[in-house]
Amino acid sequence: MNNALSTRPLSHRLARGLASACVVAALAAASICTAHAQSTTGAVAGKAPAGDRITVHNENTSVRRTVTVDANGRYAASDLPPGTYSVTLAGDGQAIARHIHVPVLVGSSSEVDFTCKQIRCDRVANTR
Repeated sequence: MNNALSTRPLSHRLARGLASACVVAALAAASICTAHAQSTTGAVAGKAPAGDRITVHNENTSVRRTVTVDANGRYAASDLPPGTYSVTLAGDGQAIARHIHVPVLVGSSSEVDFTCKQIRCDRVANTR
């Protein structure tokens, strides 16, 4: 129907047009936002004695994260830039064991476990 000959008031026609434009704009904005939601970091996670502390350190960039192992014996250090890290287990303020050359890749988590069956828990050990 030709708007010039419509019997509806001009304000109703303008309101309807504005509402349509808002819906189109909202849909366009939503599609743009989802296209850019990509991860640029990775993580290190694993098992260790509950209550101990884990330090994840990249010696090339000085990035360092320290987390406490939870009551279930799990830990996770997230939002790490990609690179190669050392992961150190400490109990009572002393280093117990260290995994070296741990890769952190974008969008993934490297599993690093500390168990006394794998290493001697009474001295610092470098493992791969």
